[in-house]
Amino acid sequence: MDILTKKVKGTEDILPSDAYRWQFLEKLMRNEAEKCGFKEIRTPVFEHTVLFNRSVGETTDVVQKEMYTFDTKGGESITLRPEGTAGAARAYLEHAVYNDGLPVKVFYQLTCYRYEKAQAGRQREFHQFGMETYGAADARADAEMIFAASNIFDRLGLSGIRLEINSIGCKTCRRDYTNALKEYFTQHRDQLCDTCLSRLERNPMRILDCKNESCRIIAKDAPVVLDYICGDCSAHFEKVKTFLDAADIEYTVNPTIVRGLDYYTRTVFEFVTDSIGAQGTVCGGGRYDGLIEELGGQPTPALGFAMGIERLMLVMKAEGIELPEPEKCDLYIAALGEEAEKKAFEITLDLRRSSYIAETDIVGRGLRAQMKYANKIGAKYSVVIGDDDLESGCAKVKNMKTGETTELSLDDFGAGFTQLMLQSRRDAVIASLPSEKNSDTRGGE
Repeated sequence: MDILTKKVKGTEDILPSDAYRWQFLEKLMRNEAEKCGFKEIRTPVFEHTVLFNRSVGETTDVVQKEMYTFDTKGGESITLRPEGTAGAARAYLEHAVYNDGLPVKVFYQLTCYRYEKAQAGRQREFHQFGMETYGAADARADAEMIFAASNIFDRLGLSGIRLEINSIGCKTCRRDYTNALKEYFTQHRDQLCDTCLSRLERNPMRILDCKNESCRIIAKDAPVVLDYICGDCSAHFEKVKTFLDAADIEYTVNPTIVRGLDYYTRTVFEFVTDSIGAQGTVCGGGRYDGLIEELGGQPTPALGFAMGIERLMLVMKAEGIELPEPEKCDLYIAALGEEAEKKAFEITLDLRRSSYIAETDIVGRGLRAQMKYANKIGAKYSVVIGDDDLESGCAKVKNMKTGETTELSLDDFGAGFTQLMLQSRRDAVIASLPSEKNSDTRGGE
């Protein structure tokens, strides 16, 4: 295939036959966010590279290996966003959104870019839905954030996703933990990969997140962070668990969760599944109370999560979750002759103004081909308008499922079709009710 008509590796086309699934998910996620008081934020697809170096962390795989970075014609270093939090935090500071009152609660739906091995559930261009709260230090904010993500999975009917939580402490108590990790991993430095050797001095917690098999085996016996967190962080974590219990959200404490980005503190969590293989993390998040200060703002507690849409789609497919099909064409109007074509076009536009999905021929098909197309698009009703119909002022509308026809006036077609649709809906409701024969009306018997 010519490169001109071949997509770039690590990207995917979302075709019209699949777009409705994305639209359904986006609408559901937006609805869940808005119910919790979150408002949408939209940030640029690229930012100054230094923003991600500072926020994501120079020792992370994202910054060291995966970012799409380039110099502009003006000599600025620019990076396509590898995640959504850095841009949201930058916008929060630049536009002083905190003046609108705290907490600031935002959500986003965006594309992200990371140069890594393309595989199922991991693309170089991928889509994320995320929610973030700024200005809330209370453990209830953590539980609210986890509830929002959990409720999305519940509404989709997913049963194979489990919640794992941990606390990685604050900067103060993590200092002791970092020293303990350095001491432990130094004993095994000859078995560490080159990347983890570079992390050993600068950020040994990143070794716990390494995907290299030898490093993973060593990390299994590494010191556990929960043994080192301070009293305040421990108390916060216990409160988070208390509120999750109150919300009837099941969870498992997993002391090995550290998340892949440097800005996380205290609570971290992941929603994981075994149904899609190695790429089992569908949603990840936690607290990042030091991020706003790191970017030059006042100390501000913050937290959030992001979920990968592609992975979520894979989980839904693995669990056999079917999304509602998009609405089909309400009426296809076929026409024979120039005057009939004008009338068909006029009626089509009038029906669309009344919010019906109406179609008519725009490519010059014959009548047989027009009706074949009406069947292909799943039209609920069809009507053929010819010279005889124009002369009589009436045309017969056909129910494509039952074959029944109803004659409607062409001069007041919209009103007649509305009545036809209302009657069809009433008939459908009546048909769905239990018949008198099958109803149990025997009272106390």
